[in-house]
Amino acid sequence: MESSSLEKKIKIEFNNKDLLKQALVHRSYLNENPAFNLKDNERLEFLGDAVLEMIVTEYLYENYPNPEGELTNWRASLVNSKMLAKVANQLKLNNDLFLSKGESKDTGRARQYISANALEALIGAIYLDQGYKESYEFIKREIIKELPKIIKNKLYHDPKSLFQEKAQDKTGITPSYEVIKEWGPDHDKNFIVGVYLEKELIAEGQGISKQEAQEKAAADGLKKKKWN
Repeated sequence: MESSSLEKKIKIEFNNKDLLKQALVHRSYLNENPAFNLKDNERLEFLGDAVLEMIVTEYLYENYPNPEGELTNWRASLVNSKMLAKVANQLKLNNDLFLSKGESKDTGRARQYISANALEALIGAIYLDQGYKESYEFIKREIIKELPKIIKNKLYHDPKSLFQEKAQDKTGITPSYEVIKEWGPDHDKNFIVGVYLEKELIAEGQGISKQEAQEKAAADGLKKKKWN
């Protein structure tokens, strides 16, 4: 990975180049290269996920007087894995990822989720290296720019957003998701996730990522509750 090339693409020059590099290290790469000098990007992804949600929330609050339900749906459309994978592809993050040989050959759905997670890790790295303001500008420039298209084409009616909207409207409860089961090696993970209203299990969904399993659980929950 040529860090200078990636820095040009994201329009940010890192002080700590290793932080940028770590954001692109998938755990499968370390399984094949245990002597590599950096850890995987999962902790940065955890941080970046929170930073992304906070900044998108702040932007929506400051710029749109709409009701909470609409803002929640718009936010979900901006931070979901499909949108993040799309932005990661626009930035060509795939070219810079550190992957195992097996993962490098996969160009399907699993790679899209890896790309989405790497973008979250990159946001975490930007936050640590550059601070909140630069993180805000990056997210606004690369992700929030998609918002007008989302609103115009009503792309915010994804299953998770719709299930949450219906659940809050009809029961006053915000749904939660829990992993019920997971199996498989790093490069071929599978998850079963349940969607709950308080302690009641409403539906389950299976996918190759937690996000996909959540979406399927929400879609099945809409059917079972006859909310669609």
